[in-house]
Amino acid sequence: MTDDFATEKQTAAAWFASLRDQIVTAFEHLEETQTSGPTADMPTGRFQQSETRRTADDGSDAGGGLMSVMRGGRVFEKVGVNTSEVYGVLGEAAQRAMAARGVPGMDTDPRFWASGISLVAHMQNPHVPAVHMNTRMFWTPHAWWFGGGEDLNPCIEYQEDTDQFHHVLQEHLDPHGSDHYPKLKTWADEYFYIPHRKRARGVGGIFMDDHNTGDWQADFALTQDIGRAFLPAYVPLVERRRDQPWTDADKDAQLVHRGLYAEYNLVYDRGTKFGLSTGHDADAVLMSLPPMAKWV
Repeated sequence: MTDDFATEKQTAAAWFASLRDQIVTAFEHLEETQTSGPTADMPTGRFQQSETRRTADDGSDAGGGLMSVMRGGRVFEKVGVNTSEVYGVLGEAAQRAMAARGVPGMDTDPRFWASGISLVAHMQNPHVPAVHMNTRMFWTPHAWWFGGGEDLNPCIEYQEDTDQFHHVLQEHLDPHGSDHYPKLKTWADEYFYIPHRKRARGVGGIFMDDHNTGDWQADFALTQDIGRAFLPAYVPLVERRRDQPWTDADKDAQLVHRGLYAEYNLVYDRGTKFGLSTGHDADAVLMSLPPMAKWV
């Protein structure tokens, strides 16, 4: 496979940027409409945007992205919605990791291109669940694939919230085949499991990686619908819980759960490892970490 994927790359990168804009607009609307409840008197949050750059080992440009972060809002204590488009030559460790996953051509042509969107939201109100979402496309001269998903991370669990979140995800996946949701749900349950804690980091969601059926358009359409599912799956949960009063014990439970989240992202998350090992902006890679956390 030669680098004749220019159109597909451009299309995927443009979609990730468009999804970022939709989410940023929706989240700022949540901030603007938070006029009651425990945080109503706090300043309205706004996203601050900054460009990120990736530099190759030889000093040449290797792409970058846009980091959009809101801190200290009425609804969101910290939320980042990042997009990136990076390229270059994979280092030896990354080549070995890719080869071990069955990616061909790592020994002859380790060039790569990758683009995606990554979101993590940590909330002011401990009754509102934290959430993660990312989708991405990865290309090499010999292969391409899509990956990503979304999962819900409440510190105070409400079964109705979990059921609604999963129901919306299934609604968006079923048009692509009734086997997709159960498969991707099981994958998320396994991927977001924390072995040293012997528990999942949240109540699950969907996840996939190395997804390539040979039909780029179909695989991209699935990836788009994973992204499209995010706002209708999550925003109603925020609107349902954001006015609930909380206690000091609730806030303490939130901080402890954030410690669990931080442990997973620093120890196990594949995206964190890849971003740091390939020289991407460390602040953008570690955007997922909460502003405050604690350990018992």
